[in-house]
Amino acid sequence: MKRYVSLEDISDGHLYTSEDLVKAGCGDCKGCSDCCKSMADTIILDPLDAFRLTTGLSCTFEALLTDRLELGVVDGIILPHMKMSGAPACCSFLNEEGRCTIHDIRPGFCRLFPLGRYYEDRSFRYFLQTHECKKTDRTKVRVRKWIDTPDFDRYEKFVCDWHYYLKDLEEEIAAKADDPSFAKMVSLSVLKVFYMMPYDGAADFYGQFYSRMRQFGWNG
Repeated sequence: MKRYVSLEDISDGHLYTSEDLVKAGCGDCKGCSDCCKSMADTIILDPLDAFRLTTGLSCTFEALLTDRLELGVVDGIILPHMKMSGAPACCSFLNEEGRCTIHDIRPGFCRLFPLGRYYEDRSFRYFLQTHECKKTDRTKVRVRKWIDTPDFDRYEKFVCDWHYYLKDLEEEIAAKADDPSFAKMVSLSVLKVFYMMPYDGAADFYGQFYSRMRQFGWNG
């Protein structure tokens, strides 16, 4: 999701790599769950999130859409995001004690927070959002440890490839703005190929993902 803001206004002014230390450690949140509330449609899911949720919860993606997830338009493409419900609006996976019930399989957006990604030149670096987390006296932690994802180098490549793949699709849609059916076709194809088509939970996710990318015409 694009953010039309100055990096200086929302961050500490630095860009980080996965090996850098950044003040993101929150001491296990200690009961705080503000980042799981009133997030509207901003917790967007990528294909790895779909893989983790469907295999971890032993359910289909369509089942999650009945009460846990929603669909929304992101930069011209329909993508899934976490559903907020109740008052105040909370993530549907947040329990009464304000704790995440899917922490081991939580989406990449949640793993990243309060960090963000700054994309340029077909790559990206990380930045620390300074106004999003209410915790004070946060401790320094290495970025890759904070994100807590196995096969981290492959994960970063996946994140980068997926981001720029969507951006390329967005440009194609914009170039064919006089044909609304094209945007619909692209969105439905993305949802079907990368989210609704079941993944094999016993097999390597990245192998399955890149096989689908090639089927979709990607040759990166």
